Amino acid sequence: MTRSLILGGTTEASTLARALASAGADAVFSYAGRTEAPVAQPLPTRIGGFGGVDGLISYLRAEKIDAVVDATHPFAAQMSRNAIEACARAGVPLIGLQRPAWRAGEGDLWTHVDDIDSAIAALPDQPARVFLAIGKQNLAGFAARPHHYLLRLVDAPSAPPLPDCTVLLARGPFDAAQDLALLQAHRISHIVAKNAGGAGAEAKLIAARSLSLPVILIDRPKLPARRVLAEVAEVMAWLDHPADLGV
Repeated sequence: MTRSLILGGTTEASTLARALASAGADAVFSYAGRTEAPVAQPLPTRIGGFGGVDGLISYLRAEKIDAVVDATHPFAAQMSRNAIEACARAGVPLIGLQRPAWRAGEGDLWTHVDDIDSAIAALPDQPARVFLAIGKQNLAGFAARPHHYLLRLVDAPSAPPLPDCTVLLARGPFDAAQDLALLQAHRISHIVAKNAGGAGAEAKLIAARSLSLPVILIDRPKLPARRVLAEVAEVMAWLDHPADLGV
């Protein structure tokens, strides 16, 4: 039986974990440990980093892992790069489970940027009310701009993350009606978001479209070439077929 390691943290990873548990598969679920109370999984779970590429290689060998599924967030680039290198060096098959990126539709007012610094620069010079929907990482640079920021976080911060901000605690998925009301209640004029894709976080973009609000969308980081699947059923089939694993 294939013993797999699931690098998790997304809705898709949790769906895969349920499918593997239902199938009686031998699998371990791994969280990076960035949230205080991650969603419980129906698989044996580990929390925390591996110690870089060498640490991940040691784990794969010690735990006799036959296959790795990288179902981390599309912006967890360092973990994905480490997984690509570690699996290549250890000779362990790797597949990515990743939701498609969002694409602009009629009525969307999107500005695409490459990174956080570009997103900061793309904000207006005059004070604005910005829904900063990028999580708790990489917030410090926004303090230099004269804006009020709305932050929606999973865990309560120990101190205000920015000098002028409002913090809401919530865990997705969210729906468009809720986010429309949120944007209106906080008089939001701009949105900054990462192009995470998927339905769970798309509500803010749907709400922005209905209000004709500009969105600064940070494109996904580029990764080395790897095989990527978009559906849990495809990953289950890949894990169930030795030929797909290169065995």
